[in-house]
Amino acid sequence: MNSVYAKTCTVTCTDNDRVVEAELDNFREKESLNVFMATNKIHMKWNGRSIYIGNAFGYEFTTPGPKEVYRTKEGRYA
Repeated sequence: MNSVYAKTCTVTCTDNDRVVEAELDNFREKESLNVFMATNKIHMKWNGRSIYIGNAFGYEFTTPGPKEVYRTKEGRYA
């Protein structure tokens, strides 16, 4: 099965609990992703459990990643 994901995700600053919607780039499920907030790029890595974590500007940012928009099935009985 192949999944298609949204082009944005919610990002939380763990230092001040602010939540913003950020554009997504170079998403690799359960590996890493890049987000763009206010023209700044933040690289985030999968923590092995449930979220992606990144650091920039002296702050820590987390995101659960993008939401799955839909899933396609491949094969004979799709």
